[in-house]
Amino acid sequence: MNLLRIRFFFALVLGLTLLCFGLTGASHSGKPKPNIIVVFIDDMGWGDFSSFGNTEAETPHIDRLASEGIAFEQFYVNSPICSPSRVAISTGTYPARWGITSYLAHRKLNADRGVRDWLDLDAPFLARFLKDEGYASGHFGKWHMGGQRDVHEAPIITEYGFDESITNFEGLGARVLPLKYSPGDKPPVQHNLGSHELGHGPIIWHDRAYVTEKFTEAAVSFAKFASSQDQPFYLNLWPDDVHTPMHPPLEEWGDGSDRHLYLKVLEAMDEQFAPLFNLIHEDKKLRENTIILVCSDNGPEVGFGSAGHLRGHKATLFEGGIRSSLIVWAPGFMKSAVHGTRNDSSIFSAMDLVPSLLSMAGVKTEADFDGENLEETLLGSSDASRSQPLFFRRPPDREDFRHYTELPDLAVREGKWKLFCDYDGGSPELYNLENDPSETSNVVSENSEVAGRLTHAVLRWNASMPKDKGESLGQIARESRKK
Repeated sequence: MNLLRIRFFFALVLGLTLLCFGLTGASHSGKPKPNIIVVFIDDMGWGDFSSFGNTEAETPHIDRLASEGIAFEQFYVNSPICSPSRVAISTGTYPARWGITSYLAHRKLNADRGVRDWLDLDAPFLARFLKDEGYASGHFGKWHMGGQRDVHEAPIITEYGFDESITNFEGLGARVLPLKYSPGDKPPVQHNLGSHELGHGPIIWHDRAYVTEKFTEAAVSFAKFASSQDQPFYLNLWPDDVHTPMHPPLEEWGDGSDRHLYLKVLEAMDEQFAPLFNLIHEDKKLRENTIILVCSDNGPEVGFGSAGHLRGHKATLFEGGIRSSLIVWAPGFMKSAVHGTRNDSSIFSAMDLVPSLLSMAGVKTEADFDGENLEETLLGSSDASRSQPLFFRRPPDREDFRHYTELPDLAVREGKWKLFCDYDGGSPELYNLENDPSETSNVVSENSEVAGRLTHAVLRWNASMPKDKGESLGQIARESRKK
């Protein structure tokens, strides 16, 4: 890491004034390019924002974005688990193309599941496209696309097109690692998964309850400096909240139950986002020229978050595992008539955000995306959905998960239809999500033609993707259940 980044990192952590850091690129003449902020929450359920029905906790800072922007109800992430979901929202492509279909762990477990150790630097990357067009680019928060556990030779985050980065134990470069404080006189416990032994950047230990605050401070300093230079910026604010283990501020510990701790971490996270949201909201130039997108990487962990009326949790291909609440705030680019509205009909996904945001920024590229440009939908001038179906493959090690067993291998969403099947096309299930968003009534027998067509389509898609070890691991799981 160069001296410039080290100075930036320690200036942040020690609370010093950030005087300057080297941002590359320059503003282009003509219409200003929009600033772009992507907030990607970890393991949060579709129903966990209070603006999406949560009555047990309040998320006022996020809800204000919804009240001034658009809340999307049929937005999908492209995997029900962390690492591949992050690949999709960064590259605009199906994560299976890059051999990342489950969370990245240590190298042996990655190999056992047929998963690569890090995202290929040749993958198309939103940050790199924007940086090449003069954007300042920063990543602040969880990464989990390489550089974790015992994988020390993965690319540094800045090699993917970021000028600056600060992450946690799931990436390389400058890192804030958590100390878990619990009630009583117990000393704090380091939670690092071996990151402190990997090198590649300075490390600061910080109270787990306030790590998001540190990432937000970095994002605020970054945005302020870019704005002062009249340079457009793109930043990721990707907290490790609301992922287990749950460690809210000690005064909020309450009865210590899973759900209570989760709700308090959720509220603390929302409060810790406030300095960035307030900066954008209160600065006229930033308010009129910034787009903020907020969503989750996958569904909630069993017993913690809530998917509302949707079936399923994290790691499953049911709606609760892959559908996320999405809020898009862009008052300077949206007509006033759509401020504070909800879109319950447009069907699209995280990988569609990449070509859409590039279009908003006026960036042209020859990259071959699986995502589609839905700029008009995001800004409320259209209610179009993506034209192609959405395909899903389960994580290879997740045929069984928590209290779920024999989970479907593949899924496809096309219009009102959602189909599940096994790798060989067997055990098809078909749901009409227009009438049955909770996936309670399998209508495959009444719609055999639709089921056959969608089964063929998802099998063809799966065959076109690099294989992982899902089939063999699924067989092992089935044999284990028979014993």
